[in-house]
Amino acid sequence: MVFRKVDPKYSRLLLATAKKVMQFAMQYKGAYSDSLGSAVCPFYCSYSGYKDELLWGAAWLWRATNDASYLNFLQTLGANDATDIFSWDNKLAGARVLLARRTLVDNDKRFESFKQQAEDFMCRIIPNSPSSSTSYTQGGLMFKLAESNLQYVTSITFLLTTYAKYMSASKYTFNCGNVRVGSSTLRNLAKQQVDYILGENPLKMSYMVGFGANFPKRIHHRGSSIPSKASHPQAFGCDNGFQSFFYTSNPNPNTLIGAIVGGPNQNDGFPDDRTDYSHSEPATYINAAIVGPLAYLAGSYSS
Repeated sequence: MVFRKVDPKYSRLLLATAKKVMQFAMQYKGAYSDSLGSAVCPFYCSYSGYKDELLWGAAWLWRATNDASYLNFLQTLGANDATDIFSWDNKLAGARVLLARRTLVDNDKRFESFKQQAEDFMCRIIPNSPSSSTSYTQGGLMFKLAESNLQYVTSITFLLTTYAKYMSASKYTFNCGNVRVGSSTLRNLAKQQVDYILGENPLKMSYMVGFGANFPKRIHHRGSSIPSKASHPQAFGCDNGFQSFFYTSNPNPNTLIGAIVGGPNQNDGFPDDRTDYSHSEPATYINAAIVGPLAYLAGSYSS
């Protein structure tokens, strides 16, 4: 959809490939980790199963094509579990927010159930909601899980800004019990999370490497922690970097500008220790999700 106008040929190729992949997934249902086993587990097992991926794929293809077969398919999936998380593994909330757009923006009542599920998700996130199941640190950061918590913060914040945009377009509000929720409620919470990540927190630490005066210097990233060939022309063996560069308190020689690490613990603490991968490791599934909120907030405040 992104390339439809600027590169139609490439857009058609992407769509045709997506259809083939989706057809394969619909025909051979199952979690990919069931066949790959130890090659991806325990770190990247599909703990949420496979229905969320099917819902996610069908939702996007329905939006891209308006092909009713995808709508019919996603309505028969029975992927109705409540959720308070959005991640690379569990995509239910994202699919529901995407499908809710048809009701909020296009006034298509066939998607009312997905809108209700999307709002149930939001009510589980908003801190003063009676049905909230989300913890917040004393400094105000959403806290879901101890390992790489910022992946959940950036992903959920992406959904907050997306739903806020839909609500604003339709001048819509909803209730979490006795709490009235408007687009500004979601936008303000999203901004709080982004501001925390960028340095408005008890440690005054930006968790985006290279942004601000105080950011992680010892991230868990081999390319960042091992010297460049220009400064160290001698080759390293696969295991030679550990003693000299991994197990040292020295700052990394290479700054991985823009990378967001796993983030602080539940007490807003951050050791800045490259051996502590759960807090110091950057990942694409952290960075990718914050692009949307940053663009949304930049657009909101520039206008």
